[in-house]
Amino acid sequence: MKALPILIVEDDGDLREALCDTLALAGYQAVGASDGQDALKALQQGRFGLVVSDVQMQPMDGHTLLREIKTAYPYVPVLLMTAYGMIDKAVEAMRSGACNYITKPFEPDRLLGEVARYLLPSLTDEAGEVVAQDARMLDVLSLAKRVAATDATVLLTGESGTGKEVLARYIHRHSARAAKPFVAINCAAIPENLLESTLFGFEKGAFTGASQAQAGKFEQAQNGTLLLDEVTEMPLPLQAKFLRVLQEREVERVGGHKAISLDIRVVATSNRDMAETVAKGEFREDLYYRLNVFPLELPPLRERAGDILPLVRSFMVRLAPRMGRHGLVGLAPEAEQRLIGYAWPGNIRELENVVQRAMILAPGERIEVEHLLLPREAEVIAARGNPPLPVSPEAGGNIDMRSLEKAHILETLAAVKGSRKLAAERLGMSERTLRYKLAQYREEDGEEIP
Repeated sequence: MKALPILIVEDDGDLREALCDTLALAGYQAVGASDGQDALKALQQGRFGLVVSDVQMQPMDGHTLLREIKTAYPYVPVLLMTAYGMIDKAVEAMRSGACNYITKPFEPDRLLGEVARYLLPSLTDEAGEVVAQDARMLDVLSLAKRVAATDATVLLTGESGTGKEVLARYIHRHSARAAKPFVAINCAAIPENLLESTLFGFEKGAFTGASQAQAGKFEQAQNGTLLLDEVTEMPLPLQAKFLRVLQEREVERVGGHKAISLDIRVVATSNRDMAETVAKGEFREDLYYRLNVFPLELPPLRERAGDILPLVRSFMVRLAPRMGRHGLVGLAPEAEQRLIGYAWPGNIRELENVVQRAMILAPGERIEVEHLLLPREAEVIAARGNPPLPVSPEAGGNIDMRSLEKAHILETLAAVKGSRKLAAERLGMSERTLRYKLAQYREEDGEEIP
């Protein structure tokens, strides 16, 4: 994702220049300021994605600058550079809003690592790059980047709203096919009678209404990447034809007899347990193994808590201009803890909905906990002293996330008087996913679900 410039605040001219050069060589845009007053002037004149400031400066030191920035620009992250003997004060500064500190002297790689971790994305960038700081998600991205360098078929699994399409686009952008088409199709969103012609295309006269020939998604993705979203929703008869396309690397249009050679990379996604779906006879086993060349599982947001606040930052930066918010909105510490402690059954989609809602409700420049409107029932224990939540006997006392998710979904459904559409929007999931989860509750729990 394109990033905003970095503001380097350092009164030592040689060191300031060296730091700017280090960042420039790494592909970042860096602007220097000789002291705190110059830094505040620069912040008034333009947007910055990160401030890297020395602590020992005159007449305004780094701690004072930090307080000024957090008052006027509460959401701009501030990274402090401090001498070894000043670590205690640096830790105190983090409690006051600094994102982190690094001790001098430091190697360039240390600075670049901190910049990659905290730098905000550009307001004008819509590329949808993956936001990841949590160790689990960084591992996934590392694997994704490695497989991107090949043409291997990739199967992305994970709960609804975890960012499978975003990761598919990440793989495409980091592949040799990046300049070629990326074509996505949601198998759950297209009626069965149209899915075949949408995928394979059709010739003129192939069926009533086919007044002219039409290339399908396979052909449209030629030399690029085809994303088959929610592939487990593909009807069984069509799965057999799809398998043949994968095996032969050629496609025939509906109503046609000519085989069209394909050079594409296929990425498929599913929010269901693939092995279980195969065992139930709902998905072909041979097709599953054909797709499962390189499996990647995206962890749910509740298991990658380190990504929650970076994602919030990214959403706020992207939504601010659309919502007419001048300047960046900050988060109260209590709001941050509430966001981290929530279970997020709707994952990233739900998080984005919550951020947008909070930005609408917050009258000033800071989001307070009451603006989040999160239900208590779906929280994870984030601190000692919280009330006990449902536990699973089989889990040996661990939090029963399924029960939390179920409680949240049913509560949301009740709040919208049973409207599946409104409930799905609030939860940040598709109506099909919501129906699937409700059907699971009926089948597994034997309960009457409205």
